[in-house]
Amino acid sequence: MSISEHVAQVRAELERVAVAADAAPMAAYMRDRNPYLGVKTPARRKASKQLVTASKSFEIDDVLDLVDALFAEREREFHYVGHDVLSASEKRLRATDLDRVRRLITTESWWDTVDAIAPTVGAMVLQHPELLDDMDEWIDDADFWIARVAIIHQLRFKERTDVDRLFRYCLHRAADREFFIRKAIGWALRQYARTDPDAVRVFVDRHIEELSPLSVREATKHL
Repeated sequence: MSISEHVAQVRAELERVAVAADAAPMAAYMRDRNPYLGVKTPARRKASKQLVTASKSFEIDDVLDLVDALFAEREREFHYVGHDVLSASEKRLRATDLDRVRRLITTESWWDTVDAIAPTVGAMVLQHPELLDDMDEWIDDADFWIARVAIIHQLRFKERTDVDRLFRYCLHRAADREFFIRKAIGWALRQYARTDPDAVRVFVDRHIEELSPLSVREATKHL
């Protein structure tokens, strides 16, 4: 089956379970950046399960082509399916695939898809440590969504967190006035506090004047 046929098939499945009355509220929740079919997460995952499962046996280039095709669709649910397909094969991604993943982050960027892709970037960094050089570039990126991913890519790392890099990234963008950067800093610190609360407490106390109130509030929410 071709890529276009896979997309057509998943469209048919999504449209079959779509609830038209849900489309407008779902779009409004995401500030009307994209139209929605009206398929909520449980129904979407059930409708796309066959494709996501099948994609695990695709060549990785075909997986990326499929994800690109899904992200090219206008309705947001296709982007979510694209992420599910990408996530299912994230351990097979090569270091050279980072540029393609970056393009997904910058496609119709909003927190829902950006934050979903960030852990996949993290998985790539764990498998290909040379990508840390790219993260060091991303933290300086003019596109704040790319910088956000650099800040939060370690969310699932726990004890494997590169603490020095985490704290350095947070300080590097601490003065940024962008809400999604300030929120990311707080989120990344709060998540690492689950592993080492004392380290986060000391960091926040030491840099309380540099971090925004939002970042501090988010970082210390559970301390």
